[in-house]
Amino acid sequence: MRLIQYGSRLLPVAAACMVLVACGGDDDNGGTPNAALDVKTLSNRADMVSGGDALVEVTVPAGVAASGIRVSVGSRDVTSAFAVRADGRFTGLVTGLANGENTVTATAPGARGASLKVTNFPIGGPIISGPQVTPWICATPTPQAATATTAATNGSGLTTAATDAQCNIATEYKLYYKTTTAGCVNALPDPTPPATPPANGCFKPYDPAAARPADLANTTTDAGVQVPYIVRVERGTINRGIYDIAVLFDPARPWTGTAPQQAWNGKVLYMFGSSTGQPRRQFRPQGSWTDDKSLSRGFMVVMNSLTDSQYNSNRVQMSETVMMMKERITENYGPIRYTMGAGCSGGSINQLTASSINPGLLDGIQPACTYPDSESTGIEVQDCALLVEAYQKPEWLALMSSSNYTQEQINAKKAAINGHVDQTGCHGWNNLFANNPRPGNFFARTVTDNATGAITQAATATNNCQLPASQIYDPVSNPNGIRCGAQDNAVAIWGRVPGTVFARSTLDNVGVQYGLRAFISGAITAEEFVTLNERIGGTNRDLQYVPTRSTADPEALAIAYRAGIVTSGKQLAKTAIIDLRGWDDSLIVPLPDRALNATGTNGLTGIHHVWRSFQLRDRIQQANGNFDNHVMWRFGRNGYAPSPEIALDSFLTMDKWLTALKADNAAGTIEQKVARTKPAEARDFCYLSTDTTQTTKVFDKARCDADSFLRPASSPRQAAGGPLSENILKCQLKPFNAAEYAPRTLTPEQQSRLQAVFPGGVCDWSKPGVGQQDAVSPLTFAAGPGGTPIPAAPTATAAAQ
Repeated sequence: MRLIQYGSRLLPVAAACMVLVACGGDDDNGGTPNAALDVKTLSNRADMVSGGDALVEVTVPAGVAASGIRVSVGSRDVTSAFAVRADGRFTGLVTGLANGENTVTATAPGARGASLKVTNFPIGGPIISGPQVTPWICATPTPQAATATTAATNGSGLTTAATDAQCNIATEYKLYYKTTTAGCVNALPDPTPPATPPANGCFKPYDPAAARPADLANTTTDAGVQVPYIVRVERGTINRGIYDIAVLFDPARPWTGTAPQQAWNGKVLYMFGSSTGQPRRQFRPQGSWTDDKSLSRGFMVVMNSLTDSQYNSNRVQMSETVMMMKERITENYGPIRYTMGAGCSGGSINQLTASSINPGLLDGIQPACTYPDSESTGIEVQDCALLVEAYQKPEWLALMSSSNYTQEQINAKKAAINGHVDQTGCHGWNNLFANNPRPGNFFARTVTDNATGAITQAATATNNCQLPASQIYDPVSNPNGIRCGAQDNAVAIWGRVPGTVFARSTLDNVGVQYGLRAFISGAITAEEFVTLNERIGGTNRDLQYVPTRSTADPEALAIAYRAGIVTSGKQLAKTAIIDLRGWDDSLIVPLPDRALNATGTNGLTGIHHVWRSFQLRDRIQQANGNFDNHVMWRFGRNGYAPSPEIALDSFLTMDKWLTALKADNAAGTIEQKVARTKPAEARDFCYLSTDTTQTTKVFDKARCDADSFLRPASSPRQAAGGPLSENILKCQLKPFNAAEYAPRTLTPEQQSRLQAVFPGGVCDWSKPGVGQQDAVSPLTFAAGPGGTPIPAAPTATAAAQ
């Protein structure tokens, strides 16, 4: 059997001819086949490069001299960009690519040439997320105030203005150094005005032309490289978001993607911002690159405002932005060994959703204040908003009054219906996010009394686009105005209801029996159960409260599952996860480390509930039969955010895990590799709330669960009979059956009333949700809403001779 050299391998001729390029016939003497070049892109798939450049490798077969290779883009010679690098590979950064398709061809004497179709997209995007929403208000060098007809602008942190409608701004670089001054503050040295730099900041501007500062620190990376602690921060724009890339840097030496500086260890810490929103304004990143634990060890710290949940709730566009950021890094800094994620709350949503929408973008993640995704989190937001309104309706108040309940008894009933520690969990959701999906100008309704649940309506209208009110949708006065809801921000993903301006929605509560478990347990009476479900209602397309239940669009349900927007446990199994779970289940329970404040609250948000981490685990378990990739660390003090010590422990453990994962060259799936490379330190534990120093790890789950600040409660949908995984956006229905409420009973009149509430039946939680299906992500939405599977990456073909 004849063999042909392919890279470092010897393959049979037939097999080799299947690898990327076509093989020619034997030479005239019946000898060995012609050697073949190969062309491939290293910075991203060849059909998804952006910004006019791509890092390209030409694979050189044995016996072919690299010096004889010629590379062209169309008729343009780009050979001068290529060379044999320190790792022995023949690579080059090809620049000047036109938008659309480009043909990169490599030829050499004595070898068959190869051509690769490279499709380039603008640096402002999009690539796979479909048409971008407009208008989009560019940031300016200094913030500009709003007028009656123009929106305010944010400070960009850059010195020049945007050059086009996509808000592309020229890239800038700044140098900073870490001071040796004790007690310094790790805060941005260049905050957006009018904020000023901290007087004792840990990072100060560095001038390479000046004498070395006396307080310049040194650091030793995890690769043992000793360098002055100087950081270069690159700031620019990608996909209409502003990004920061920070890394140790020697200003006396060059740095290119084909010749990185030694202080970078090739590892990336990608930081994702919290909250959730959909403003139509360009922002700087929410977080700060001044992360000493990573920078000092040689990590690169990366962020983009479009991957901050507060500024972008389009999860496909968010994951696309991560992809584009990684391309930028590879082209300009060098190969990435692995990418580690970090972030709390909305930052956890983006880590987990990116890992579901496009597995492999992030190798390992550290979600804190965890929510699996935004669509299923929206279930609890909607339910809580409806419940706090229902508790203030005359029918419910009359029931409470006629029974002479104390306020404590009333609140106990609310807690049982809500599934929470107490009534304030729903107050937190209502006040912080019930208004978030609203598409028009609205007057926010917030709970202003945590004891009674009383609601106050704001006197001033606002909108979620952060645009002038005159530009915003109104069903009567401006029906074609800009809609500012979460689904509208991602209308390219969901599409519109035909013939309307409404983006398709996954919100649904048809068949949901609120307070079901509370009724069966005896926590509420039959009359309270029936009255609640009669009055709960729903919301219409404009997120206004209406007496009828909310109904999801079938197309939106299918998209949410198929695209991985509702996180898929099967997809998540491909990513290493350390879940950092603190406590934020109430607004009025005193914390272990501090008493209530002057307003009678504990200073928390009341929404980052412990059960969410168990929800995530349940999804992974249900999909894979195990949760080998998911580690949960619970801590019982300080609220929902991990302490610096816990964050460092997680960071170092994840670093060890991913280092082992990338070194695993044995056979097996990525899921198997993630599981078998998990270090001993990556195991479940908790810090009890009585542990004042939060230093004693407890590995006994029963002891952890016995702690009231570590034990999971549930949610309104679970209290209505739903599963822990809470990934059923719309339930299938079954006929109403009064016998299922045993040992509780309903009068014939109450049964008749419930049947009127549920004419199509009640939720059958034993069945999958309507439209629920396996994720086939990643999808591209370039051809329209709904998405289509992304095909295999293009490969090179034989060049014309």
